Amino acid sequence: MATGSSAVLGVDVGTSSTKGVLVALDGTILRSTVREHTVQRPAPGHVEMDARIWWDEFVAIAQELTAPADVEVTAVGVSGMGPCVVLTDEAGTPVRPAILYGVDTRAERQITHLTNVLGREDIVAHCGAGLTSQAAGPKITWVVQNEPEVYARTRRVFMPSSYLAFRLTGEYVLDHISASQTNPMYSLRTQDWHPRWAEHVAPGLELPSLRWAGEAAGPLSPDVTRLIPGLRAGIPVIAGTIDAWAEAVSAGTTEPGQMMLMYGTTTFLVAGIAEPMASRTLWPTSGARPGVYTLSGGMAASGAITGWLRDLTGETDFSALVTEAAASEPGANGLVMLPYFAGERSPIADPSARGVIAGLTLSHTRGDLYRAALEAAAYGVRHHLETLEAAGLPVTRVVAVGGGAQTDLWPQIVSDVTGLVQEIPSSTVGASYGGARLAAELAHGADTAHWNPSDHVCTPDPRHRERYDELYRLYRELYPATRDITHALARLQRG
Repeated sequence: MATGSSAVLGVDVGTSSTKGVLVALDGTILRSTVREHTVQRPAPGHVEMDARIWWDEFVAIAQELTAPADVEVTAVGVSGMGPCVVLTDEAGTPVRPAILYGVDTRAERQITHLTNVLGREDIVAHCGAGLTSQAAGPKITWVVQNEPEVYARTRRVFMPSSYLAFRLTGEYVLDHISASQTNPMYSLRTQDWHPRWAEHVAPGLELPSLRWAGEAAGPLSPDVTRLIPGLRAGIPVIAGTIDAWAEAVSAGTTEPGQMMLMYGTTTFLVAGIAEPMASRTLWPTSGARPGVYTLSGGMAASGAITGWLRDLTGETDFSALVTEAAASEPGANGLVMLPYFAGERSPIADPSARGVIAGLTLSHTRGDLYRAALEAAAYGVRHHLETLEAAGLPVTRVVAVGGGAQTDLWPQIVSDVTGLVQEIPSSTVGASYGGARLAAELAHGADTAHWNPSDHVCTPDPRHRERYDELYRLYRELYPATRDITHALARLQRG
């Protein structure tokens, strides 16, 4: 790349790491880097992280990617996990650790209370869905009720992408996709804040100005350039959005009938829909631009289970586990796993669900367990697809993204279990690339339709369908058969 050529920077804050990419305007990834981090679990059902880490990692990533002075960065894209709750004072300084998305299940009582007070049907009518652990609003109410001294200092609420945008520009904004997951504070019907309910949920909180994901949050502050000399003051920073929706942008699956399937710490899917709709099991949201909507779903743990298995067995190399899982026959030699190790988000919305491994014998191997974890996620994807189809939303195109799509074993298992044909794009970097794509469109009006073309296609193997149909039936039966026991165990775990 010749000196003086233009590029855009994309940075995404994920559950286990922050990723950054420097991308040329033709979509070529010039450089990339990662900073790993961990979440904190201070109590059962509580999952938190210090938001200041995200800014430190952004600075380190931007310094590294822009240190070679061979391109001019003309815009910045940001995204992050969510919906999270980052409460700050008026100056934007966090007053407590960020409360993470649906894997944090602390607000069960607040969900029940708000549902009773505001009315389940009214909530669904305004927000498109009832309140679950995925909704950010009840988590703010949890702080109001359980940490009144902390909330007394609270003036603003951010999510990872909007927190980075604020640190970069000084502007207090939130994108519509993120806002539509602060239920019941935002009305999907009007695509605007619901002031009366917002005041009930978060009294006295200053609500951020709403933007679309690819709109400018503002120009880059001169103060930032003193930390990151490779960035120029005044370049636009997008408002950004939640990582899964940025992944959908990276995959080019923003039209009705198209679906992004993200293989990561959690498995997540985002399907484009033509108009807003209500769902009692999935999450309707605003889309990346006006007039666009999505229906999404997410599992609380999937890739996280493979990481747990790696740590539990003392393995340091995922590739060894993948090789062993590939050697295990379809069906993991007669194992069925419920992947509810962190409760479950959609479509069962049960924070007290727990993981189950059924069929274990002394002859089962580490590879069988690893394959059973991958198959459990595949069964969860099939459950989501059946829920979409029942809602009258057939999926016509699927693009797989995320770290789990970097090798074909997991996508192949999902195709075999579901019958889906999946496109695997040339880059599975994901959300940071999606943020960069939105930044290029904002700064240059760039036509990014040619970005990230399909590299190959993953098609189902018909030889495995009959076996997986039987195992999926057992998977669906296992949850109701064990629910009372796992709920009792969850109560014991919570003390």
